[in-house]
Amino acid sequence: MPQLRIKDAATFLGVSDDTVRRWVDSGALVAETDEAGRKVVDGYQVALLARDQAHTATDPSTVGRSARNRFVGLVTDIKTDTVMAQVELQCGPFRVVSLMSSEAVRDLGLELGSVAIAVVKSTTVIVETPQGAS
Repeated sequence: MPQLRIKDAATFLGVSDDTVRRWVDSGALVAETDEAGRKVVDGYQVALLARDQAHTATDPSTVGRSARNRFVGLVTDIKTDTVMAQVELQCGPFRVVSLMSSEAVRDLGLELGSVAIAVVKSTTVIVETPQGAS
C-alpha cells in the first residue's frame, strides 16, 4: 500500500498536520515509520477516512435521475453574452464550471449566491496519477 507523510495526508484530508497526528494518537489512523525515520500513514486508510469525512450539501431536489455525480453548491460567478453563459459553482471544495445558453440561466433564475446542483453524466472519466506513475 502507498504510504503518505503526515503533511500529505493532511492536505488530502483538508485538515492540519496536528489534526492528523491527533487522529493517529486516537487510533483513527495507524502510523508507521518509513526508512527515513518519518511518520507515515497508509494511503488507503487516508482515502477511506477522506470518504467518511466528506460532507456535501444535501441535494434539495426530489428528481430521480440516473446520473450519480451530483454536486450541490452555490453560484459564485456568471458570465453571459447574448447567446451563451459560463456559470461557476463552488460545491464544497470543488469548483464546477458549466457552459449553457444565456436563456437557460434566465429560465433557471440563476444569480450569484443561489443554490444550484451540477449533474455530471459522462461516458469518459480520465484518471491520472502523480508523475505519470502507474
